[in-house]
Amino acid sequence: MSLFNASRHPVTMNPRDRPSDPLSRLRYTLETMPSSRKYIFSLATRAEVLPELYDAFWGPYSHLFLPLSNSSLPMHATLSSVQVDLGFAGAGSEDPVVPGRPCGHIFSKGESCFRCKDCALDDSCVLCSRCFHSSDHSDHNVSFFVAQQAGGCCDCGDIEAWRDPVLCPFHPFSPHVQEQIEQSLNTVDATPRPALRFVPEEIPVENYPYRVAIPPELRDLMGRTVAYALDFILDTLDYSPDEATVPLQEADLRLQPSADPMSKDQYAMIVWNDDKHSFDEVIKLICETTNHDQRTASMMAHCIDDTGREIIDIQADVPRLLEAAHIMTKIELGVTIRRAYDTFREQVACVIIEWLLDLTRSRLGTDTLIIKEIIAAELLSPRRRENPFFTSGSQVPSLSGDAARIDWLFVYHTRLWKKPRIHLKAIYASMLTLSHPHKIAIASHFANIYHRVADAYLLVDREAETSIKYFALQLFTAPSVALHIVRHHDLITRLLDIIVNFFTNHITEKHILATPAAKQEIDVDSPPFRSKRFMPVFSDLRYLCHNRPVQQLIARHQPFIRKFVKVCQVFMCINPNKRVASSHVEYETDVWISVFNVTLSLSRVIKVYGEAFAFATPAQLVGAITTVVREILAVCTLSTDRLDKTKFPKPMLHEVEFGDAQYRIVDFNVLEGWVSFHHSLHWLLADLMKHVDILSEESLKQVGLNSVRDLFLRDFNEGMILTLIDFPLRVLAMIAQIRAGLWVRNGFPIRGQLLHYRDFMLRELCYDQDLFILQSSLIILDPNIIIVSILDRFGLLSFFRGDIENTPYEGAHLLSMVEEFLYVLITIIGERASATKLSFQRAIRREIVHALAAGPSSFTDLAKRVSERMVDDVSFERVLKDVSHFRAPESTSDTGVYELKDEAYDEVDPFTFHYTRNKREEVEVILKNRLRKKTGVEDPVIVPKPLTITSGPFSILPSVLESEALLQVMFYSIYNVIALTNSAGTAPPSAEAILDQTFQLIMLALVERPSVFSYVSVIKPFEEDKKLVDIICAMEHDEKYKPFKSRVDWVLTEISKHVPEGVQPPRKIVSAPAPDGEGAKKRAAKARQQAIMAQMKAQQENFSLNFEDEDEDNDQDVGEDLNELSSFGTCIVCQEDLNDAKAFGTLGLVQPSRLLRKHPDSHSQYLNELMTMSQSLDRTSPRNTTFPPANAEEFDTVSPPNFDGFPALYTRFGLHASVCGHMMHLDCFQVYNSSIRQRHRSHATRNHPENIQRKEYICPLCKSLGNVLLPVLHPSNAPASQTPFPDWIRAAGISVLKSKPDSIMDALQFRSGTGEFVFWSAQDTSYGGNGVRKPEAVASTKMLDTLMLASRMFSQQTRHLRERPEPEVGERGARMYLPKNLVGYTISAIEVAARGTDASGGIVADSLSLSDTQSRMIRGLLASLTRLAALELEGRPDGGRESVKQAIIKRLLPEWSRTSLTSFSYPLLLRDPFTVLIETAAVAPEMLQHVLILCYYACLARTVIGMVYVLNKARTHTAYPQPVSRAHADIFGDVRMFFMSVVRHSPIFEHTATLVFDAFGEARIEKMLYAFTLPFLRRAAILCRSVVPLTFPTPLLGASNVNEYKRLLATLGIPPLSDLPNQDTLQNALSGWCAHYGHSHAASQLNCGVVLDYAAVYNTARLPLILDNLFGERDKVMKCHQCNTVPTDAAICLICGVTVCMASNCCQDESGLRGECNVHTRECGGAIGVYFVVKRCSLLYLHAGHGAFAQSPYLDVHGEVDISMRRGRRQYLHPARWEEVRKTWLNHNIPTAVARKLESTVDSGGWETL
Repeated sequence: MSLFNASRHPVTMNPRDRPSDPLSRLRYTLETMPSSRKYIFSLATRAEVLPELYDAFWGPYSHLFLPLSNSSLPMHATLSSVQVDLGFAGAGSEDPVVPGRPCGHIFSKGESCFRCKDCALDDSCVLCSRCFHSSDHSDHNVSFFVAQQAGGCCDCGDIEAWRDPVLCPFHPFSPHVQEQIEQSLNTVDATPRPALRFVPEEIPVENYPYRVAIPPELRDLMGRTVAYALDFILDTLDYSPDEATVPLQEADLRLQPSADPMSKDQYAMIVWNDDKHSFDEVIKLICETTNHDQRTASMMAHCIDDTGREIIDIQADVPRLLEAAHIMTKIELGVTIRRAYDTFREQVACVIIEWLLDLTRSRLGTDTLIIKEIIAAELLSPRRRENPFFTSGSQVPSLSGDAARIDWLFVYHTRLWKKPRIHLKAIYASMLTLSHPHKIAIASHFANIYHRVADAYLLVDREAETSIKYFALQLFTAPSVALHIVRHHDLITRLLDIIVNFFTNHITEKHILATPAAKQEIDVDSPPFRSKRFMPVFSDLRYLCHNRPVQQLIARHQPFIRKFVKVCQVFMCINPNKRVASSHVEYETDVWISVFNVTLSLSRVIKVYGEAFAFATPAQLVGAITTVVREILAVCTLSTDRLDKTKFPKPMLHEVEFGDAQYRIVDFNVLEGWVSFHHSLHWLLADLMKHVDILSEESLKQVGLNSVRDLFLRDFNEGMILTLIDFPLRVLAMIAQIRAGLWVRNGFPIRGQLLHYRDFMLRELCYDQDLFILQSSLIILDPNIIIVSILDRFGLLSFFRGDIENTPYEGAHLLSMVEEFLYVLITIIGERASATKLSFQRAIRREIVHALAAGPSSFTDLAKRVSERMVDDVSFERVLKDVSHFRAPESTSDTGVYELKDEAYDEVDPFTFHYTRNKREEVEVILKNRLRKKTGVEDPVIVPKPLTITSGPFSILPSVLESEALLQVMFYSIYNVIALTNSAGTAPPSAEAILDQTFQLIMLALVERPSVFSYVSVIKPFEEDKKLVDIICAMEHDEKYKPFKSRVDWVLTEISKHVPEGVQPPRKIVSAPAPDGEGAKKRAAKARQQAIMAQMKAQQENFSLNFEDEDEDNDQDVGEDLNELSSFGTCIVCQEDLNDAKAFGTLGLVQPSRLLRKHPDSHSQYLNELMTMSQSLDRTSPRNTTFPPANAEEFDTVSPPNFDGFPALYTRFGLHASVCGHMMHLDCFQVYNSSIRQRHRSHATRNHPENIQRKEYICPLCKSLGNVLLPVLHPSNAPASQTPFPDWIRAAGISVLKSKPDSIMDALQFRSGTGEFVFWSAQDTSYGGNGVRKPEAVASTKMLDTLMLASRMFSQQTRHLRERPEPEVGERGARMYLPKNLVGYTISAIEVAARGTDASGGIVADSLSLSDTQSRMIRGLLASLTRLAALELEGRPDGGRESVKQAIIKRLLPEWSRTSLTSFSYPLLLRDPFTVLIETAAVAPEMLQHVLILCYYACLARTVIGMVYVLNKARTHTAYPQPVSRAHADIFGDVRMFFMSVVRHSPIFEHTATLVFDAFGEARIEKMLYAFTLPFLRRAAILCRSVVPLTFPTPLLGASNVNEYKRLLATLGIPPLSDLPNQDTLQNALSGWCAHYGHSHAASQLNCGVVLDYAAVYNTARLPLILDNLFGERDKVMKCHQCNTVPTDAAICLICGVTVCMASNCCQDESGLRGECNVHTRECGGAIGVYFVVKRCSLLYLHAGHGAFAQSPYLDVHGEVDISMRRGRRQYLHPARWEEVRKTWLNHNIPTAVARKLESTVDSGGWETL
């Protein structure tokens, strides 16, 4: 490297001497740049730095990196991206498969990663989407999550990461790598030794087939350039600060260390990112403190968020900068002020890091590794300082002289900001995947300076989530790496030191002292306990110790356990509690929360440490146990200074008498002393004692011991062991007292601690351990002394001596304590999991069975009842499948539940120690019912299962059941309860539970030790010389103890088997006849009861007969009154009848809608859809509703653009009316509305569900949104007219001829000649203005006002959405035409919503599809039209109906449309025939039947015209070769003939039509004609059935498989097209209309197009069946079209399938008030939006500035909603929920859904910003 030093130039260099060799040129550029660029770093500066770097890197060899001969990179471009774009040497395509090369794909933010529990070794092993989908994980437990930030890489191909090999085709294993790893693992038994410094040599990657020969000179150049670049970064960071702090005054600022040789007074102010402040806060501050405008400030704020920091001001005016910075620091924003020179260099360093990252992604020819190897080699070499003027300041940490560059980078990681940090982590990750030796080398360096990293993380780092500390996860979880760093860098010891010194607060100048301090005082109020960051340090330790080779090391080397014991003792007995007896504690602290967080984190490490000893020999385990016991005794007897002497006195022994013996036990009173929950050393001892296989007598004999008892009593005496177990025992007694309510005055903290300690998920870390210590003591010492100790600690000695008066407890507390004591006793005698070392899988099975025994449960609830370690275990879900059935969710509100299989109930033990008393009683009932069914016994006994501990130290545990102390406990439990019951007359609380527990103990004793126990229970006398058997016999026939009868029976029978003479005398034999007499009495009573019942029944029948007769008489009278006042139910406000006496209406909502779709003429897929459509829209196709959906993966392979959403361009705008069905008087309605206004005034800040400006209200009953009141009418009951159609037309024509010309009527029709009426338009000028109204008409007009107000308002806002020619404002008839845009639209929407739903045998208009409320609403809307006509034509007979009717007939009959008499210049075929039908229904329902036929034929002709337009466009890009056979000849007859006769009047049009017909063929044209005209028939049926139901009955067609078209033609009485040749009148009408159209078309082709409606079933956008497939190709699928990025928080519009950015600053509207969801809603759904919010995993409904979140349509495998994907299981689309979303949207229910949600909560608004 001599060349390198020779080329060092002095800094003051003459610009003319610009060096020629690239590296020197790079150096020169970087040195001179800051001043030449005036210290301002811009994108242009970056573009200058990059080419210099590349040139220096490749020198004259650029052709090896780029394909072009003149190779240089384009501006701003990076090498890897250019290589990919040009496909250089295979870049951008799949890498070739090389065995042994791991995947190493580095995740970018927002990418999906998969975790397979069954395959992975631990939680940290993940797969990228590609590796996951190409390997087989069926039936595995897979979870999926989205990378929250870049970094982390795919572990596929890394042998060490997987339990079973993931057979990914891209990353096969290689034996060569396997050997390397085994070699490094084979050195376990060597003792740990301090590390040799890692020598920086090049580590070659072996067996790589794609090497390229490279000139040595190039290799040298690359190495030197990378070296220089790295040194430049380090030299720059030498001067950077560790923390964002602002100096107090100017002088301090000037003293800051700087690399600037000129010391120029130009300073930069930088703002740093954090997760506390919002964008708006920062933007506001930047605007206030600097001269930037809002826009620049906003860009800066985004930059801070994106990169991690941003320079917001550069200037020489120091005081001003300082003032601005101090303002910012007031709200704890991170700000620094540095010399602009240093800041500029930092920006350059940032570019260099980006450049290095780019190099790791680039290739040299086909060799993708060489560049990474060079970077790795330079990272692992010592640094060389570039700056000759360098002076080591205090800010440069002292690393050893030969520290490698990577060490410095690790240490300086905190000085960087978000973006470069993430880049660096990605560079390191790519180094790890080079080879196994590289991994070991980097891990060694990391381990070496781990303490520095931990310091920075725990004490300094602003942005914890990008800290390098998390790099540990990638290193510590690999077994070979963990072993290496534990052995060579003594990492476990150093980690333990960090933990101890951190919590004992040995911290100076932001560094945790490295050496163990002499005095270790813990203060739980100190800042370290309050810090949230210590958790990951514990998990690092856990990851390290969890690796198998490390576990072997721990078990086999004493220093590890010795060191760990010293750490645990620091946390012994922290934060003790003392009972507050008299007054309530004044100040409740929450310090206990942080203490629990710490000790539980430690306890998880203890678990792992304890498990390590499974690899120990008996001698090693015995040594460890002895070490731990010694330490416990040292702490507990106060030999060490650990415990606070003011709170913990030295344990003393005292004598107590119990039964006939004296016992020396520890003296302590839990009611008065200090007790802590935290005994970490005991927890460790418990875990060591669980290795019962190593502690068996055979293996202990190898080390000269006979038993575990020997092991303890060899070194320690009985008093010591009693002291040892006393501490966990105190906790158990304290818990019992807290639960009995004796500690209430200690306030919430004591309850909180208890709940944590006994929490299902955490109990195995603490509570279970304490119980196990107690259980172990039973086999170490005499069980009697242990039982007496427990009684003493619980304060129950006197109770069990028979002296109830002298207990420290009174009343209910006493029996609660007895119950708690018995619970502990049953647990330590009967709990056998740890005693038999139950395998983990069996333990899981046991927990699941007991959790499900009480009833079915969802997975989440189940997981809460089982310890977290079990739920995380790989076999958990497999065991769950074994023991239970999964019931998938069916309805929309269901969740999936698991039910225990019947055979698993045999494993349930109601007295398992994880049950509360209530739970136990529930389970007992279930078990007894089961036994009753099985055996037929009325009151079955649940006999305890035998303990079956066959081997190991605990095989002597059952002998406890023979102890005298226990017998005495059993006796007095029963005796005292009976005595107390007798004295009080009723059973005291807890009595039944105590008896249950005692019988459980007695029965267990009889199962385990039948003969001995039977004997002692008969001979040992207690109080009043009674024996246990005596009091049991006394219970047998006592009515009070009936529930125990069968158990007493069982016990006595068992005892009499062994000691028959002991049971006979006391047991009463009740005389035989008694039960019989009893039975006779019962039988007589039963007979009496039956007689009475029969008599009552007869009376009832008689009564009802009389009653019915009366009813029938009354009915006739009522019938006569009906004609006077018909009632419609009651008003929902005043509850009075609704009848014609007082005006009333039904509550309705008119909303703007863009639901209806036009047939898109640009996409051929929609035509194909018509071809495959089913013939009947009122029959459902069977759907697959299984969950999770079968073969979901295949369905999701293709992701259509925009999720198959319907393009928003092709929607039709209109008004949709809906009603909720509730009715109200007009007066009540006005009163109710004023009360709403009042509520709005009184709750001004609330976001109310309704908007008063829009005249909205909420239905008081069902909370639906409304804004109009519609009139209510009965349908007309006119029968069908008998006049044949031709006669009717003739008559109509004649009546028109007879009528006088009506100039007023003509003036009321549109000037454009469409034949529409001005008074039916929404903004008609004359409405509401024509003079005085008659008082009797006022009420109905008020209702009409509500409708017209709403329509007018929407019409004003939406002119741009309507295509039809309209008169302008100011003319009559302005704007929206109500019959079409309101009534027609509403009926069409009802028809669309009914598509695809089953009308079960009827037609679409039958009550199943069309509800009564809907038909009532249609009548109300038509009545409003009638009323409008009447208002306009006031004074004419029958409200001018006749005149309007004449006008309509004129419009329909073609001979009128072309004469000069009328102005119908507009061809009828350009109008929607359905609108004409509605006009008819409004004024002349009696002629509906005939007008309908005309309208249908107009519709047919019009459809033909529309089809020519559509198919002519489609003809060019779709070819249909094969002919299909016709299906509907019976309906349509000669299609070609009809088709051609419609178009023959315009030659051009006829030519086009011929081409179209020939291209598609008759059968296809017929099928389309069928599809396009079917909706008209369905709509007509709905309309006609609502207005004149009797005219159109549903015909009985016999077979229900007749297609819908035929059924509707028959119902509506329309002659089919095939019958047209016989219908002369119709032919005339048709030819007239077509001729009129043809001539207009020939004259001007521009506005003669006919747009057809979309005819198929409406669907929402199609989301993938599996949620994670959304993320698979998210950059292709989910891209926001506005900002062209993949949104961080994407929302997918379910109507049109477009992806938008939710609540993000990038896509707001100009005003910055509305977010993109709201902006898009305007363009797509109009007033409503339905979005699937991907990250939150929920639905978002929007309606006019309001919104609501709704439940996700996705459920996970367990059938549960997973909000925000927190649990990360794969989620599947649930069919019923998805259909619900579609229905809500189709039925226009979104406004109501939103209003109901807002009504039920107090919402503060802000929805428009989403």
